[in-house]
Amino acid sequence: MGVIVSVHHRYATIDGHRLFYREAGDPAAPAVVLLHGFPASSFMFRGLIPALADRYHVIAPDHLGFGHSDAPAATDFGYSFDALAGLTAGLLRVLGVPRYAIYVQDYGAPIGWRLALRPEEPVTAIVTQNGNGYEAGLVEDFWKPVRAFWEHPGPDTEAGVRSALDLEAIRWQYTHGVPDPSLVSPDTWTLDHALVSRPGNDAIQVRLFADYATNLALYPRLHGYLREKRPPVLAVWGRNDEIFGPAGAEAFRADVPDAEIHLLDGGHFLLESHPAEATALIRDFLARTH
Repeated sequence: MGVIVSVHHRYATIDGHRLFYREAGDPAAPAVVLLHGFPASSFMFRGLIPALADRYHVIAPDHLGFGHSDAPAATDFGYSFDALAGLTAGLLRVLGVPRYAIYVQDYGAPIGWRLALRPEEPVTAIVTQNGNGYEAGLVEDFWKPVRAFWEHPGPDTEAGVRSALDLEAIRWQYTHGVPDPSLVSPDTWTLDHALVSRPGNDAIQVRLFADYATNLALYPRLHGYLREKRPPVLAVWGRNDEIFGPAGAEAFRADVPDAEIHLLDGGHFLLESHPAEATALIRDFLARTH
């Protein structure tokens, strides 16, 4: 019988905002911070947290506006990736976690990159799972309406990004590129859709879609950091992802030549369809680097 790991479900108030986070493992162990993407929450790590907690202090927050964290109206809070990264840094400071490895996926990547670029250099290793850091990974068909919104924000172009909040669009994110979609629980897209459908949350998500353009502007700083600091990098990627394609994984080798790249036969949410393979790669990588 395997060891049963206790996962704690907690809240902390950071800069006046209540953030939810999941936590497991020995606080004295090396820390691993799991950063979720759109339109998910820390629920996506429900399997990975206990799989890592025997060796690591694992922390998985819900970003402001997501999951069980506060979601102040877009008129009351300036939603941006800078702001979300600042709140995450504040949470880790309150928890007494000065250095940590990061696992980033989708929106978690630009938040993680901002943490890595902080002057205190808190990030010791990077696991990126379909978490983009290069324009090479942006699949044109998905990003075309988003780019149109960046270039000409208004009601017409906003409709193109609002469609990503529909139930079918969220289900597609979980099932596209997955050879056996029956492996993906419908709880995933049902929960995500319910949370982004809360009153006012649509405006929050549209604001973050608009701010995503700042992440592309950040890429040169990220690349310089990777070249200079050479942090250990593992890219474990769903090769069939039609949002962040496999070129986004391969691109990390341009700045970290010994980056470890593994392309699995899955889509955007690899932990849902390939949890055993992804977890084994992550545990092996962290054991050697963290």
